[in-house]
Amino acid sequence: MRTDLAVTGVATWIPESVAATDDAVAAGRIDAESASDLGVRELPEAGLAPPDMAVLAARRALGSAGVDVGAVGLLLHAWIYHQGHDLWSAPHYVARELGLTAAVPVGLQQICNGGAAGIEMAAARLMVEPELGHALVTTADRFAEPGFDRWSGDYGIAYGDGATALVLRQRRDEPAPLVLRAVRTVAAVDLESMHRGEDLFSPAPRWHSPSVDIRRTKKAFLRQHGIGGFAAVSREKIHDVLGGSLRDAGIAPDDPCLRYVALPRLGRKVLREAYVPAVAEVTPAEPLDLASTTGHLGAGDVAANLADVAARLAPGEAAVLLSAGAGFTWSSVVLHRLG
Repeated sequence: MRTDLAVTGVATWIPESVAATDDAVAAGRIDAESASDLGVRELPEAGLAPPDMAVLAARRALGSAGVDVGAVGLLLHAWIYHQGHDLWSAPHYVARELGLTAAVPVGLQQICNGGAAGIEMAAARLMVEPELGHALVTTADRFAEPGFDRWSGDYGIAYGDGATALVLRQRRDEPAPLVLRAVRTVAAVDLESMHRGEDLFSPAPRWHSPSVDIRRTKKAFLRQHGIGGFAAVSREKIHDVLGGSLRDAGIAPDDPCLRYVALPRLGRKVLREAYVPAVAEVTPAEPLDLASTTGHLGAGDVAANLADVAARLAPGEAAVLLSAGAGFTWSSVVLHRLG
């Protein structure tokens, strides 16, 4: 989808409290080899509930954008893990805390691709409903015990706490240094069982184990399907979404203006084996691994990467932000800093 939207504000909120990887190894939370494969130095650990973190990130983003809360017509909030209450709308809480009385709050459950899905939905709405004014996309997750083991609950991914916020509007004729040029999403629904495994449908959360155990479901998937099929599909979808988003944006893969491809904040080994080669087959742009001090931020990787990459881009340069989530879904966002 070709877009022409201004990114007027972007922010992350990462807690100051961190868990060092060396300490996790010493405590037996993770073995040294697995820690090396992750490639993270530390993981942020929050004491706040996720929606409160989202509010803090949103205030930063709205403040940097100079946008009054009354000018926000749409709030999209994405997450992957428990938001603090069992049957409740976190997006409405975020909107109330921010004073977004004119905005419609919407929650997105697209797992780790939720932030990218929020950007895509916001872009689509803004292009057909300019009267919305500004759209605010937030994400927040806290991977707290006892329900989640941030170090060993999954293979090749370490989970960090934090929140992100992004403010978008139609560009029109107003100044806009950062422009969203394209968003593209593809899916492979045959892979949904990777996070379901052989488990029966349960009547309540964490029915099969006291904490979320993604390793169990992935083991079951790999016993049945092997790793080769998943790897081939992943490579194909990365090619598709990356190449397609660049075509939508009108940027050739070898255009010197395309400086970076920011990768999802997954483990270093996963990126080295699954993402870096696939990206290199499409574009010579530099792949960026930005996870060393955050780990995987749940639905927030793409917005956190946008914030980091925006600071690196010189006028006239562009970057691609890749995202992926269980199901499986892949998204690609093309960002351009105007000259």
